[in-house]
Amino acid sequence: MKDFFEAIASLCVDVLFAPFDALRALELENWTGANTLNWLFMLVGFAAFLYWMKQLKKFNDNDEENRDPTAHSFLN
Repeated sequence: MKDFFEAIASLCVDVLFAPFDALRALELENWTGANTLNWLFMLVGFAAFLYWMKQLKKFNDNDEENRDPTAHSFLN
């Protein structure tokens, strides 16, 4: 049973965390290169946010929603 848990630990440390070790080593040489993935995630998130706002504006301009304060029973 001990070998099983050591195998899981070895898998995590040696295989699954290897990209993070490579990024940590890269950061000492090139900060921009190490943070490219973070900037990519931020750009994708910003694009998704803009798309979401565009869709909300489209539905808001369609004026189909009942905005009366008593439109929902929990607002009485």
